Amino acid sequence: MAEGGDANNTSNDNVTLPGVAPVKSQYLISKDKFHEYLDDKRKKDLKLADNLGASEDTLKHESKKIKTDEDDHDANESEKSGTELYQSKDNGKESIKKARGQNKNRPHMKPNQYEHDRKLCTSVVREHSGKCYYGDKCRFLHDVSEYLALKPADLGEHCYLYDTYGKCQYGISCRYAQSHIGPDNKNLIKEDLMKKWETKVIVKNTIGKELQHILRKKKISFPKSEQYLKMMSVNNDSRKQNNPKDKAGSTQVNTDLRVEIESALSVVSVAIQENSVCTPPKNNVSAESQNKFACPGNVLEKQTIPGSEIDASSVKDNKQMSPATRSGVVTDEDIIKLRLCEKKQVDFRDKLYLAPLTTCGNLPFRRICKRFGADITCGEMAICTNLLQGQSSEWALLKRHHTEDFFGVQLDGAFPDTMTKCAELLNQTIDVDFVDINVGCPIDLVYQKGAGCGLMHRLTKLEQIARGMVTVLDVPVTAKLRTGVHEKINIAHKILPHLRDCGLSMITLHGRSREQRYSKLADWDYIDYCAQLAKPMPFFGNGDILSFEDANRARTTAVSGVMVARGALIKPWLFTEIKEQRHWDISSRERFEVLQDYSNYALEHWGSDTQGVEKSRRFLLEWLSFLCRYIPVGLLEHVPQKINERPPYYLGRDYLETLMASQNVCEWIKLSEMLLGPVPPNFTFVPKHKANSFK
Repeated sequence: MAEGGDANNTSNDNVTLPGVAPVKSQYLISKDKFHEYLDDKRKKDLKLADNLGASEDTLKHESKKIKTDEDDHDANESEKSGTELYQSKDNGKESIKKARGQNKNRPHMKPNQYEHDRKLCTSVVREHSGKCYYGDKCRFLHDVSEYLALKPADLGEHCYLYDTYGKCQYGISCRYAQSHIGPDNKNLIKEDLMKKWETKVIVKNTIGKELQHILRKKKISFPKSEQYLKMMSVNNDSRKQNNPKDKAGSTQVNTDLRVEIESALSVVSVAIQENSVCTPPKNNVSAESQNKFACPGNVLEKQTIPGSEIDASSVKDNKQMSPATRSGVVTDEDIIKLRLCEKKQVDFRDKLYLAPLTTCGNLPFRRICKRFGADITCGEMAICTNLLQGQSSEWALLKRHHTEDFFGVQLDGAFPDTMTKCAELLNQTIDVDFVDINVGCPIDLVYQKGAGCGLMHRLTKLEQIARGMVTVLDVPVTAKLRTGVHEKINIAHKILPHLRDCGLSMITLHGRSREQRYSKLADWDYIDYCAQLAKPMPFFGNGDILSFEDANRARTTAVSGVMVARGALIKPWLFTEIKEQRHWDISSRERFEVLQDYSNYALEHWGSDTQGVEKSRRFLLEWLSFLCRYIPVGLLEHVPQKINERPPYYLGRDYLETLMASQNVCEWIKLSEMLLGPVPPNFTFVPKHKANSFK
């Protein structure tokens, strides 16, 4: 089975090349033979489609059955852009330099553009008794017969939403409508299933129309944030007065205002000092660690939200309210602020934490990881200014499934006013167990605005953000940061004491700098040093966790727990391996069932109409760009697989295992067709990273 002569594979004497995963020689194959095998199987073997429930028509979809000349031309152009030939100056030999970074200008077609003017009005879909609100001005179809004539064929005989919850809210627009549409084109329901779920809130933290309207009109008030920001302004004025250069030109501060604000916020500083979690012990770092890192040359189910202005029932029902609309009797918590030790406490220690992952860390993926044993889940990074503007797409990142029993959200921002106000808004409107501050995002767009890693060089702003969020929130505040901005210049250990003194409940450190991104190995020695420095505050480490051995080595350091990021994208069953302390040689059938569950969760989350199906497909393809890097345990020369080792070309133990190992985007699309039906004729997808998915 093995084929020789490929640069990515091991040599004939079975010596593994640097950076290449050690796959057994009998499974290795050349690049050309690998793709030839998949092409032949695609044309000849249709038994797999029957076994997995996909129809022959699905795999023989005309737009993907045979590549056209135009597709071949585009693929060649993509391959040229994906790899670059250059002349080596040292030995004069021609070498291949792989492209790096993101495809920032990749073509992107929004899912709602696949239907164009063929979309059915929601008033017809949901079978409202009255007429459409927009009347004759509505740009969507109202004639069911006309819509059915234009609607693409159904993708399957069974609708996941109808079979699970007894009703599909997408009605006749559902791409699986044949399972729940009667002869009169009316939506069918299952009374027994509906009664089972009608009293349960499946997804929390949705934004209501009333709150969205108030945010867009900027009619919402932030009393706690305003109070904190006034105090911050008073302190800044005091500093200017004490400065001899500015004293003559500075205005007199209103003493009465300062006394009033100081008395209102004095409890916060006292609580921070009294809180044992935030009290730094002396001499808690070994002398060896200090010498190593501190030298000058180191380039080193129902939760009630206490103190909230919305009661638990309104949170549960997702009914949003504004602070300005609150009325009634004044209570003690309106006058007396909670001390930090009286706020909701969360035990982070010895937990497996799924990192907040942009794009791929969506709600369906978190449900998969939760099923495999993740203890803590966190939503994707949300921009605070977009939340304050009431953007629906940004608020969707805060949604929480009822199975996520330990859930937090991550906020990204650069200034104390927006971050504090956003934290106060979330404190009153959503149900979370903690709020995380993003101090580690390396993306240029975020960094250039002073957010993410940019906050590591703006310590004063970072402190003001942390103190403000601790002041207005009734749940713990955490932070995630990197070792520093520049490679080999570690500064996280200088920031940790400041964040601890601000009252943060937990900090996570990714063992790479911004410049490193995800290259080279994470520096766990430095993570260990910072963990000792942060004691007794809980401290998590993150970086290069892809097996239970990696997690065990991480736990030998002083960290309180482990955060898993890319390792969960490559194999989400990693949480099970860590908890059961074993290597799971998961079969291709089991892996495909995981993808089926993800597809069902995605249709539930984004919808089973055409727009929802194509949005689910897009996020599935983004995830497949990571899943293809997994190498089955039974194929490895020795375990475990390392996260920085690229897989060579190999044939799996069956066709499906080989198909899942392909790093070609065409094969990912084929997998998506096996799960979500054929793609639209005008479908396009380019991977996020240039180094992925080229033959």
